[in-house]
Amino acid sequence: MIIIGSQAILAQFPDASQVLLQSMEVDLFPKNKPELSDLVDGSIGELSIFHQTFGYYAHGVGRKTAILPEGWEKRLIPIKNPNTKGITGWCLEVHDLILSKYIAGRERDLKFNEEVIRHHMVQEDTLFKRAEVLPLKQSQKKSIIQRIKDDFAEMNEIGRKKK
Repeated sequence: MIIIGSQAILAQFPDASQVLLQSMEVDLFPKNKPELSDLVDGSIGELSIFHQTFGYYAHGVGRKTAILPEGWEKRLIPIKNPNTKGITGWCLEVHDLILSKYIAGRERDLKFNEEVIRHHMVQEDTLFKRAEVLPLKQSQKKSIIQRIKDDFAEMNEIGRKKK
């Protein structure tokens, strides 16, 4: 499975702050058969027996649900532990995840990004470089880069005020 939603953060940051781990859903699609995403919803999706039993669920999404920078597949982070019962999940690398959330632009996505930046989980330069290889118009890329600059400036300002 390829995990493209916020819970992908767990592969790199299993001890992330509670604010980042609040979601009770994981957005994913089968790595080798993405066309089977609908079966995810039916099997372990919202309101399924799985959801009722474990208190969380999976949302089957399409391969193109998230707009991601060039090369994202080569940067996937494996997650395999006793909780995955020996199955390897493939999670977006944190910079790719954050860029997809900037593009989605929902309030919850932008708050998620602010929290990731506040906890120093991403590098500003890496975000800039990857923003340049997003499959978007140049004007959209500039807008995302400006949002990144603003978010880092705001977090730096908050850090200065605390000192």
